[in-house]
Amino acid sequence: MTSRLVLPASGWAAMLRGLRGRCPRCGEARLFMRFLKPIPRCPQCAQDWTHQQADDFPAYVSILVTGHLMAPFIIALVRDADLSVPALMAIVLPLAMALMIGLLQPAKGAIIALQWWFGMHGFRKERPGTVPDEAES
Repeated sequence: MTSRLVLPASGWAAMLRGLRGRCPRCGEARLFMRFLKPIPRCPQCAQDWTHQQADDFPAYVSILVTGHLMAPFIIALVRDADLSVPALMAIVLPLAMALMIGLLQPAKGAIIALQWWFGMHGFRKERPGTVPDEAES
């Protein structure tokens, strides 16, 4: 266990740690043990991650971001490239799938970080400058 815990300065900093797949509390350990399976307890700061309830929200975020990134690309392809529909689908569908799958884990990490930051679903709300209670960790 780390003797000097540095809590994130803001919810954005916690989300950035989660986006990177790191523990939102300490920023040192990995948050996921498999692609979308969070670790039960952080080996560095002993934070219990079993309280998280991200459910389907990461998938919705992934789809929303993918749609907003793909829309200008699809519009440009249709307007500027003289492609047939099968050729267009051969470009757009694999790219959209790769983006959605690639954004899924970072979205889940950020959502878990937000739940922790706001003390939702059984997480204890902690802020920088407060002394973490070792008995509850």
